Amino acid sequence: MKIRSPRGQWSSRLTFILAATGSAVGLGNIWKFPYMVGQNGGGAFVLVYLICIFLVGIPIMIAEVMLGRRARQNPINGMAILAEQEHHSPRWSLIGWSGTLAGFLIFSFYSVISGWVLYYIYLSWNPGFSGLTMEESQSLFRNMVADPYGLIGCHTLFAIMTFGVVARGIQAGLERAVKILMPGLLILLFLLLGYSMSYGSFGEALRFLFQPDWDHLSGQTALAAMGQAFFTLSLALGAMMVYGSYLPSNISIPRTCIIVALSDTAIALLSGLVIFPIVFAQGMAPASGPGLIFQTLPVAFGAMPGGQWFAFMFFILLVFAAWTSSISIVEPGVSWLVENHGWTRPRASVMVGFGGWLVGLGTVFSFNLWKEFTVLGKTLFECLDYLTSNLMLPLGGMAIAIFACWKLSVNSTRNELNLLGPFEFNLWRGVTGILAPTAVLLVCLNSLGVF
Repeated sequence: MKIRSPRGQWSSRLTFILAATGSAVGLGNIWKFPYMVGQNGGGAFVLVYLICIFLVGIPIMIAEVMLGRRARQNPINGMAILAEQEHHSPRWSLIGWSGTLAGFLIFSFYSVISGWVLYYIYLSWNPGFSGLTMEESQSLFRNMVADPYGLIGCHTLFAIMTFGVVARGIQAGLERAVKILMPGLLILLFLLLGYSMSYGSFGEALRFLFQPDWDHLSGQTALAAMGQAFFTLSLALGAMMVYGSYLPSNISIPRTCIIVALSDTAIALLSGLVIFPIVFAQGMAPASGPGLIFQTLPVAFGAMPGGQWFAFMFFILLVFAAWTSSISIVEPGVSWLVENHGWTRPRASVMVGFGGWLVGLGTVFSFNLWKEFTVLGKTLFECLDYLTSNLMLPLGGMAIAIFACWKLSVNSTRNELNLLGPFEFNLWRGVTGILAPTAVLLVCLNSLGVF
């Protein structure tokens, strides 16, 4: 028995693809992916990442969107309803709670990093990066993160940008935003790629990205690659589940998810091909960590013809990507407040936004006032990043895969994946229900030193 959505639907398949791709494409692609590649030896990390996308990411994305459309509710209510319908324990609703919480926690630090981008948009134009040395660039970055008041201001502005869209609802807010931001993001990305090919060390970047260095392959590399796959595809955050709940019944979930995942992966690789040619052309180290695009690239921009325009467009591109993703990761929490407590979307958006902003202050202070405070050798920001990307998302994805394949009835699953033939259906079920959870579990156990 299908459940009708009380909140409306996407107007078309294209709109869902734009929205889901916008959710997937964000700082994970353009900020995090390049520095993760740089820190993990280039091609070896990329190879494991691509394997994780195809053998784990796409099957679990199909499962998550399917559960969302089947339930037609926010992730918390939706998992409770599906568990009740299939006569299973109500504890399965913890999948929805875990995803919604992970999205909330990620937004709390995502907004802070996005605030850095807003600040660098300003810096790229006034005064610009012309003639900037590496020492000056590092000093610029250190001064920015050392100023808690400046970071709070930028963090606040980005949070307002995000919840201003979310408060307007599905078609007036989410649809309108992604129809403008996603095409704009793609145009900017290809303009920057052309510039990078003209002025950067493109051949060296290709070798770095696609020629594996097996000495860098380890259990930690595999865990990082899997965590990045979940992070960049917005899996187990509740985002794909809640977006799936808005998906019309006549649209093929598998085909649509494959398009979204391929688009997201292509943009991540293109981002690497935009950034690394510039890094190598200027003789800089790719393993610069989270500060790669904020410390290394401004120096490269300042030394290039037309670098001011290039820098300005790059950081505009980055804030577009961050904006589309942040909208999706807070939508599950907002929709839960609307559906369970009868709140208006503006009120729910303000409350979730304020909560995320408040928790985000911990990330702000972890770079300055609280930088000496660590837990197991990690700052608050590093703890949140590790907890969500490397533990909550993979384990949540494993639970989604198990429920979709072994707890949801075969008839219910077939009804939602109605364009899969018997062979394709059994293949998806085997990969999603056996291979993907096993891979996630083995990588997590290896990273914890169990074997």
